[in-house]
Amino acid sequence: MSHNADSNAGSNVDGAANAANAADVARGNGTVLRSNFTPGTSRWAVRRAQWSAMGISLEDQLKPKIAIVNTSSKLSVCFIHLDDVATRVADAVREAGGLPFEIRTTAPSDFITTAGRNGRYLMPTRDLVVNDVEAAVEGAVLDGIVFLSSCDKTTPAHLMAAARLDLPSVVVIGGYQRGGTYAGCSVDIDTVYESVGAVAAGTMGVDELGDLADAGITGPGVCAGLATANTMHCLAEALGMTVPGSAPTRANSERMLARAEEAGRRVVEMIHEGLTARKVLTAEAIENAVEVALALGGSVNCVRHLSAIAAEADLGLDVVATVEARGRDAVQLAAIRPNGTDQVWDLDEIGGVQTVMRTLLPRLHSGARTVSGRTVGELAAEARAADGKVLRELNDPVKPEPGLLIVRGSLAPDGAIVKLAGVSAATSRRFEGPAKVFAGEDEAIAGLGNGAIVPGQVIVLRGMGVRGGPGTVFAANFVAALNGAGLSGQVAVVTDGELSGLNYGLVVGQVMPEAADGGPLAGLLDGDRVTIDLDARTVDTDPVRQGNPVLSHEPGTESGLLGQYAELVGPIQGGAVTRRPPR
Repeated sequence: MSHNADSNAGSNVDGAANAANAADVARGNGTVLRSNFTPGTSRWAVRRAQWSAMGISLEDQLKPKIAIVNTSSKLSVCFIHLDDVATRVADAVREAGGLPFEIRTTAPSDFITTAGRNGRYLMPTRDLVVNDVEAAVEGAVLDGIVFLSSCDKTTPAHLMAAARLDLPSVVVIGGYQRGGTYAGCSVDIDTVYESVGAVAAGTMGVDELGDLADAGITGPGVCAGLATANTMHCLAEALGMTVPGSAPTRANSERMLARAEEAGRRVVEMIHEGLTARKVLTAEAIENAVEVALALGGSVNCVRHLSAIAAEADLGLDVVATVEARGRDAVQLAAIRPNGTDQVWDLDEIGGVQTVMRTLLPRLHSGARTVSGRTVGELAAEARAADGKVLRELNDPVKPEPGLLIVRGSLAPDGAIVKLAGVSAATSRRFEGPAKVFAGEDEAIAGLGNGAIVPGQVIVLRGMGVRGGPGTVFAANFVAALNGAGLSGQVAVVTDGELSGLNYGLVVGQVMPEAADGGPLAGLLDGDRVTIDLDARTVDTDPVRQGNPVLSHEPGTESGLLGQYAELVGPIQGGAVTRRPPR
């Protein structure tokens, strides 16, 4: 081809590109979409060939392209309803003038994925979801995202991905499950979970536990208590990343499905408005979420997840220090199970997170933006007032202290977390006792039955953090079994392992630095005195020993996902993210 011919061909392509861009602007209400490639280029041609073969019209191919991130799975009741939700969201996206594409990722469930390697896969799968979303959405150059979030790790993963990609994004809450009835009593997954301890202690038979398990869950969705899943659902709304009135909500309820459809319509509007995730996920939004977590007594795991979201948004925010500072004068406004007798659906019925934020408004950044396009203060002005029972006012709290507490001391110089909301009034505010050190959860649970664990001890499970696992090793089953065995309040627990939001009792979790990093927890020996003082907000040991790093695996022996995670994961106080920090 001659030079003139090349020039003419280039001119034709440029002309076609200009015409296409003009068409994009016309269809997008003045919005130029990054997903609309220059006509005549290879990526334009091959994509058009694929999409035309899929029956997508040329007109639809020019519309805003929305990823519907669906963590559907037939492995867990947490996710089994999401396929139908994805269909509703897709219909709403089309109604709003967008083109939806369903994207599948891994779907970690804390009660299913923990079966392998004592839960080591849980934390790595959170970051695996983030990377999966990045690869799918950035690889295809889509314009916006609707996340269908359900179990514990998917909601923080979706918020992390939204922060990393900084596209117009909305989180849809998957909702909580229904419990059942057993022996004339209301039961749920929490009842099942704790009863394992009764079996270990010999007060319940295996057959009875099996019958209880069969009756514990009667619908789709996440654990019915204010555990990590419902905590992160609530915090997603507190961060401004859901349509208002989303959390908590019963899975597959009409309100939940209506919010999902609203999210599908709203994300298309956000593209035209240029409202991206980092305009919502600000330092002020993180601080608002911290306030909600402190007031509700959310899961201890929310601190690591908020830290990870802040890291992915490049905020440079020390979330542990933020929780510590905000907690100095915070109070607990609700006592939702497992923190008290009220249920998560009681919080739902009195107005949910929007009512909580109206109540907390004097402590919040009222000007923080939300995906609705409105501010926290504007939404709070329309929310219902606290009912005074399920949710109390600031001047009449459930407890005159925060639901979550950062403690520091010679055993945790970088901090650790106590869920004060789960510590009963009958428990001593100062607990001192000899350490009883276990290398893993199974060994500790066996100790319940063989007499190795007795009242007055401080039970230590170490080498189980994100680096020590690698991937946090489960300590939550032991804490639940301890309570089921009737020892809650008679012993304390200190761990760098994985806890559940369903856990309660005097538990010091997320000890930092973890034993794998050679922190003081690594040097602790059986019989060393450990003192936990909730009023002083301290956790100390005597004597203080600097031990060699303690891991639950031999360094360099892990392969596959866990081996990669061990090489990449950062410290838990930074959110345990697997990404390079910004330079």
